[in-house]
Amino acid sequence: MISHNVRMSFGLRPAAAALAVAGAVVLAGCSGGAPADPGTSPASASATPPASPSPSTSPSPTPSAVYKPADASGPAQNVPVPVLPEVAKTETKEGAEAYAKYWFSVLSYAYETGNVDIFEQVEPPGCTACLKVKEVIKNWHSEGRWLVGGKLTTPVANTTFEKAEDGRYQVAVQVHQEPLSYMRADGSVARTDPQAPDQGNLLMLDYKGGAWTASELGSIVG
Repeated sequence: MISHNVRMSFGLRPAAAALAVAGAVVLAGCSGGAPADPGTSPASASATPPASPSPSTSPSPTPSAVYKPADASGPAQNVPVPVLPEVAKTETKEGAEAYAKYWFSVLSYAYETGNVDIFEQVEPPGCTACLKVKEVIKNWHSEGRWLVGGKLTTPVANTTFEKAEDGRYQVAVQVHQEPLSYMRADGSVARTDPQAPDQGNLLMLDYKGGAWTASELGSIVG
């Protein structure tokens, strides 16, 4: 069975745009009825090096792992781990905007890999929508299942860089998410969500101890 949209409220202060402090991340969740893990395991091989290699023999270079997005044949492979840009470590307008983009790249990584460890390090405390996101991601990256699509990109991130009374900064972020397909362990498609319009998201950021943290997440309307 598939799905509910995730929405929540925070009570953020109005900014330049009207804020509908609802779930910024809109999801379709699935649960139950998944086939059992096929139990496949990667093949392994061992090689015994020669006792006395020729001095003229040069080791072959190790090929770089190639990123492969998820498709109908299997989950994504070698997904690049998001790296926090140096500018995103600074308390500047550019730093806040770069951190907001990084935040959504971490969420995108979780969608593609099923690994939510990094996302849990950056999610706002008490974020109900984030819990729903993780539930969907974990569920569909278990028992042989996987997700196709769902990758997030952030065409625009913008802040006036005016500190609110509580010391936080607001960053408005346009987020585009690729359509999601929910794959069963046998390779069949449980569901494909249609392309959703880009979301207007609002991240509330704190800068303490030389680092940005996200304290709240909401969506922008109007």
